[in-house]
Amino acid sequence: MLEQMIVGFVRGSHGLTGEFKVESASGEYEHIEALKEVTLRHNSDQKKCRVESAEAGNGTLYMKLAEINSVEEVRKYNGWEIVVPRKYAAPLKEGEWYIEDLKQCSLIYYGENKDGLAEGSAPAEIVGTVTDVLEGGGGYLLEVSLSENCNILADNIKYDASGNVRSVFIPFRNQYLGKIDVEKQEIVLMHLWILE
Repeated sequence: MLEQMIVGFVRGSHGLTGEFKVESASGEYEHIEALKEVTLRHNSDQKKCRVESAEAGNGTLYMKLAEINSVEEVRKYNGWEIVVPRKYAAPLKEGEWYIEDLKQCSLIYYGENKDGLAEGSAPAEIVGTVTDVLEGGGGYLLEVSLSENCNILADNIKYDASGNVRSVFIPFRNQYLGKIDVEKQEIVLMHLWILE
């Protein structure tokens, strides 16, 4: 599991002294207000900074870092991620996961019988790997790269017209996904038909 988590994004300056607006990655701001130090990150560039102030107002959060003191400096970091150690990320509620923990999970399928999922009745088959989690109009979607080695998927499902391994999108919903175990990096797929 990742030890550094994205908690927000720099979204433009506020005032003239280097204060900027923060967009929370989780939609919650309370945990960001309590931070004493953050890392700004963009690709491989990083800048560790001490937090001078963080205050909610007008439906957003305003942050001032000790090392950023002008509108011009804020512009340089606009769009950068605000990263902190995992223990300072937004606390999870029951049935919630960090998006970064879902990435690289194996999508596994146990098979079906007339009563539905028969977990444990057949060996698990890895049908793909979660490569990304995207926000769609009706909720989140798992982007899954199908496995070339999966024996229960027909080749016309696994490959596109160019012969490349296909990626599919699966709605992140209970009717399509079963048990999610981020420790084992496994997500159970309920129905194969959704991969077609």
